[in-house]
Amino acid sequence: MEIGFAVPVSGAWSTPANQVTVARRAEELGYRSLWTLQRLLNPAGSDDLNYRNVPDPLITLAYLAGHTTRARLGVAIVNMPFYAPPVLAKLAATLDHVSGGRLDLGLGNGWMPEEFAATGAPMERRGARAEEFIGALRTLWSGGPGEPVRFHGEFYDIPPVTMDPRPLQSPGPPILLGGAAAPALRRAGRLADGWVSSSRTDLTAIGRSIGVVREAAERAGRDPGALRFVCRGAVRVRPAGQAGRKPLTGSPEEIREDFSALAEQGVTELFVDLNFDPEVTGPEAGPRASLGRALEALDAFAPAGGAG
Repeated sequence: MEIGFAVPVSGAWSTPANQVTVARRAEELGYRSLWTLQRLLNPAGSDDLNYRNVPDPLITLAYLAGHTTRARLGVAIVNMPFYAPPVLAKLAATLDHVSGGRLDLGLGNGWMPEEFAATGAPMERRGARAEEFIGALRTLWSGGPGEPVRFHGEFYDIPPVTMDPRPLQSPGPPILLGGAAAPALRRAGRLADGWVSSSRTDLTAIGRSIGVVREAAERAGRDPGALRFVCRGAVRVRPAGQAGRKPLTGSPEEIREDFSALAEQGVTELFVDLNFDPEVTGPEAGPRASLGRALEALDAFAPAGGAG
């Protein structure tokens, strides 16, 4: 199982300087990937403190591309309804070039009514729209330089156009779909290069979700073994031996044992994400102290055989 690390993207510690510090150290230690997330806005008066001070995920990755050379750059996830397919296709293709072909594009459908209302996006029939959106993206990335492409669907209609540059990766950046409901899992198996879990996924049963994705891939005539299964590891480092301990909460040694259990369930990649730990991102957490905890976690969970 490959190990990645999420840069600071929520709370007071999510500053460009801290992002670069974490990204560079992660690359030094041999982490495979660096990750961001998206939250456009929050409802007024919300007491949900998980998504405070969240910068744009794609701009953040473009910035980090200039400070790293090897680690893959992933977003888990951006929500398709908030974009027109050509806009996201151009952003992703450009970021793929800026990063030297290191982009992993996580896509989802969103769930917060306020974000849909603010962006003017419809919430109904999100699944059907997502399927067309993915088809439109791949169409825009297809063909040779200057070669016209077109796409006609129920929701998106693209006349004959050219879009250059195409992504550096061919046929495009890997698409990882999020979602927990059975239709979303089956969609990932039929259409995507893999699936990425959310911070709310039941990690004791993640193997069931992976099984649904794999079965859908097989039914669609695809190779389930070629798919990637990425776990957002919402890690909370705490003293050992806590009663009723949940996966990825506890001492570094306990959490490493959880990594092994997740690999046995079929997870192929996991990225350590401290952005859901209130002791790191909460209103009482200072940016410097949170960065210190991240540096400790980077050392504690560094992949075997890393650069050191």
